[in-house]
Amino acid sequence: MPDSHAGTPPRILIVGGGYAGLHTALRVLKKLRRGEATVTVVDPRSYMTYLPFLPEAAGGNVAARNLVAPLRPALKEAEVITGHVVCVDHTRKTATVVPAAGDEYELPFDYLVVATGSISRTFPVPGLAEQAIGLKTVEEAISLRNHVLWQLDKADSTTDPEVRRKALTFVFIGGGFAGVEAVGEIEDMARDAARNYRNVGRDDMRFVLVEAANRILPEMGPDLGLWTKEKLEERGIEVYLNTSMESCTDGNVVLKNGVETPTATIVWTAGVKPSPLLEGFGLPLGPRGHIDTAATLQVRGFEHVWAAGDNAQVPDLAVGQDAWCPPNAQHAVRQARVLGDNVIGRLRGRRQKEYKHKNLGAVASLGLHKGVAIMFGTFRLKGRPAWWFHRLYHGAMMPTVNRKLRVFLDWTVAMFLRRETVGLPEMAHPRDAFVDAALPEPMLRRADRSKSLSLIPGNDHSSTA
Repeated sequence: MPDSHAGTPPRILIVGGGYAGLHTALRVLKKLRRGEATVTVVDPRSYMTYLPFLPEAAGGNVAARNLVAPLRPALKEAEVITGHVVCVDHTRKTATVVPAAGDEYELPFDYLVVATGSISRTFPVPGLAEQAIGLKTVEEAISLRNHVLWQLDKADSTTDPEVRRKALTFVFIGGGFAGVEAVGEIEDMARDAARNYRNVGRDDMRFVLVEAANRILPEMGPDLGLWTKEKLEERGIEVYLNTSMESCTDGNVVLKNGVETPTATIVWTAGVKPSPLLEGFGLPLGPRGHIDTAATLQVRGFEHVWAAGDNAQVPDLAVGQDAWCPPNAQHAVRQARVLGDNVIGRLRGRRQKEYKHKNLGAVASLGLHKGVAIMFGTFRLKGRPAWWFHRLYHGAMMPTVNRKLRVFLDWTVAMFLRRETVGLPEMAHPRDAFVDAALPEPMLRRADRSKSLSLIPGNDHSSTA
């Protein structure tokens, strides 16, 4: 057993409350004996987001509150701190925490688990930061939904053809799971919503999916990727392969293949990268910034540190030498179980176990009643059966019984009622109405504020996404 601080039980510090962090904490708490150790979880958010449901949330098929699991109710026996760990001193075994409020402080630990997850991977594309929106958080998903429905409102209310064209053009960059599912769900939602408008129909809209590789959904294999592309094109979605976005200044998208179009909606799903906070953790990083771990999930060179999930470079023993586990929820939850057991094993002086898991397959939703799936490497599903499998799999993987029931209840109610297609764009700035009422010359103040807000991506007073 390690040296605990000031005679107190050893502290297991888990940095990150995402999928890997939450499941590691649950596993450790389940195995710990009373008073054996203290578990502390630090995350800037007080909840875990189930990322595979973000496209469905953007499409209005899952309520936003139901795709997040609050950390404190889920981890009642742990200490949950809302804040960031910005650096780690391994010699003194302390982590510097910047809380949501107040001054930073040092937190001692005996064992460290790093599960900070990932952020959107971007490139120096002119206009990208000002015009685009990602799909890595529940806030982005709901903002995207409200924004798309607001574009339909604008297009229905104007007679200016250029304004209509820009409002009804939707560009998605990235043909992986996030991009394909997002364009499928959003197109499906927009098609349903168009029934409520007099001057907007599906034929007035333009959906564009851009992928730099030679196929979409590469994890599905070439056959299912091609089938998915054909199905998207049958729905009127333009799919461009072997190309990229060169610029999107002022909402004018220019693709490498020469296609150019004005748009008010640019959704960026071109991959992820590890959290930049890792640079202050004093740990060995791989070529792409991931923490270099052994198959036991221990960080190489550190007996008291483990890492898992999107921020870790974990050897994939099921594939072979020089292969790494892909950053997905399937691996994260299974890595968390092994990691939790290894932390308990280290605490009790037992040997470490290696993580080895064969990929069970992959599933993708392409909108309501539409999907594609591959299971155990050979068995393939398309259309409605794949969509049902997608829902059953991800519904079962949703953490906590509370959230599982709420998600399945959402889906059950949706079987009997039409999809809700009302947008709430003012949620992005809810105080505007009150500020207008409270300040003198409110309309002038509102106009001035709108000019400044027009530079913020996703703001509903502007034409940006």
